[in-house]
Amino acid sequence: MSQPHTAPPFNPMPPVVVALAVVIFGIEAVLSLASRGLLGGAEAIGWRVDLINRFAFSPQIFDRMLESGTWPLDQAMRMVTYPFIHLAFTHVLFVLVFLLALGKMVGEIFHPLALLAVFFGSAAAGALAYALLMNDPNALVGGYPAVYGLIGAYTFLMWTGLGAVGENRLRAFTLIGVLLGLQLVFGLLFGASNWWVAEVAGFVTGFLLSFVVSPGGFGRVMQKLRQR
Repeated sequence: MSQPHTAPPFNPMPPVVVALAVVIFGIEAVLSLASRGLLGGAEAIGWRVDLINRFAFSPQIFDRMLESGTWPLDQAMRMVTYPFIHLAFTHVLFVLVFLLALGKMVGEIFHPLALLAVFFGSAAAGALAYALLMNDPNALVGGYPAVYGLIGAYTFLMWTGLGAVGENRLRAFTLIGVLLGLQLVFGLLFGASNWWVAEVAGFVTGFLLSFVVSPGGFGRVMQKLRQR
């Protein structure tokens, strides 16, 4: 006698993605409530500025560490802590959208540690690119370079899958092309910061890291894509 089909109607969100989203949203929720005077009293209004001062990536601090050759942990860790601090709720909104959407698709194939490697590796590479390529004293905050790394990993999956069925692999870069085009339009209309350099570096890093951390390389990825 056959067993009843009990598979869920949709795949659950990978726990590692949920954990990242909860941390990012939780921090922003606390800061948003504090800025409105609903949490922590009058002194809580300055919590966001304090966290930015402590955990944002500072090119000036990086330059000093590079010149001195010393890398204090509390300063070096800024390369991977800045994605959790945002300027406002509107800043974090699209980060969460990309994290949940792309993280789900990537997390269904990648090991949780591989997904974390892409997320934090892309954040660190974005910070390096921002510090080394741009002469900008402004601190880098927000999760866009990290989630652009997930876009890079998703692009790798699409690139691999299209190649497996003999399709044009350039189609895999449609999403990043659209996003960069939108950034260009908004930059022309409203002005743009130099953070786009970190985001592009995050995308490239996520794509390239996927060659290393994807499960079993090309063969395993293509097998899983065919099964979906």
